Amino acid sequence: MAILERNNKILLDLARQPGNNKCADCGAPEPDWASYTLGVFVCLSCAGIHRHLPSVSKVKSIRLDLWDDPLVQFMQERGNSAAKAIFEKCVPVFFYRPQHKDCTVLREQWIRAKYERREFTGENNYLQQVYASGRFEVTLWKKGKVNKQFLRRIFLLSQKDLTLRYFIKEDSKVPKAVIGMNDLNAVFQPEKVGHAHGLQISYLHDKRIRNLFVYHDDGQVIVSLFNALRATRLSYLKKKHPTFRENDLIPQLTRHCLKEGYMEKTGPTLREPFKKRWFTLCSMNRKLLYFKNPLDATELGTVFIGMESYGYSVSERSCSRSTKGGQWHCGITLETPGRQFVFMCEQEQEQREWLEAFRKVISQTMTPEDYANEANLRRGK
Repeated sequence: MAILERNNKILLDLARQPGNNKCADCGAPEPDWASYTLGVFVCLSCAGIHRHLPSVSKVKSIRLDLWDDPLVQFMQERGNSAAKAIFEKCVPVFFYRPQHKDCTVLREQWIRAKYERREFTGENNYLQQVYASGRFEVTLWKKGKVNKQFLRRIFLLSQKDLTLRYFIKEDSKVPKAVIGMNDLNAVFQPEKVGHAHGLQISYLHDKRIRNLFVYHDDGQVIVSLFNALRATRLSYLKKKHPTFRENDLIPQLTRHCLKEGYMEKTGPTLREPFKKRWFTLCSMNRKLLYFKNPLDATELGTVFIGMESYGYSVSERSCSRSTKGGQWHCGITLETPGRQFVFMCEQEQEQREWLEAFRKVISQTMTPEDYANEANLRRGK
């Protein structure tokens, strides 16, 4: 018992040190598990993934499990920083490094790529050719527009042409769509798509956002496509901004939504019945999109959100008055130079989260591209 307590105390002290105080794989704070074959401290969630890699990683709780002296000594000699220098030595700049809030398939494939396939140690660089060769062809299950069933479609990504094309049939000569990299965005949406490997690809088509919802049964394949898209979009951004540093372009490769969910919305006169809509707010392009349903291919409308100094503001709305046709009563008022928007949330917590998200966007300084987007939306483009 004394040895148990002594060794666990040593491990707990090690886990508080810089480098070890965050999960080696997702960055979650205060990891309390460790892989005693790799010498890394990990969180409970990532430890669960490590358990599926018994040939390369074996994990224990640093609080509850028994640790022999040789294992403790190995953890002292290794640690997260030393392991990172080995297993993350050659990670491509565009490769997505998951955070603890990311979906399971992203974190699992990151862990497998590092430790199981050893893609980034410098010894197996050929494995990176799958997503870094400049060409990626894959058959995915894509949600249909009419019957909402998922159908097999062939996707071809070309870094040379900076396009993503998809075909209805294998022998099709003409693609169903040719998607440029200028407005393309890909994010994992497993809950929305209804599959653990669900991916949402969005792009601008005829001045409206077009959404494709796809998945592949193999997690490695869908994550490789995701990183291939990031590599291709980086090539596009480097051509568009030749004087920019790569590190300044990386945050633009994937646009995560700041907040999404249902709210009720009324019309421009504020006398129209409230209707339930699905909203998505992105801080990077300052746009609030709304859809009838989460899996709709195109949005019903777009609201640009500028800065307070240009007439944009958001506030909590009194819930005492009745809302015509509405079921929810936690109100939000969004003021823009063109009109006033009124939204209703189901719960006060949702209301607070939306208010916080709107205020965050309004507080951000606008870029020259933001001003152009605002002007285009005002002109109806």
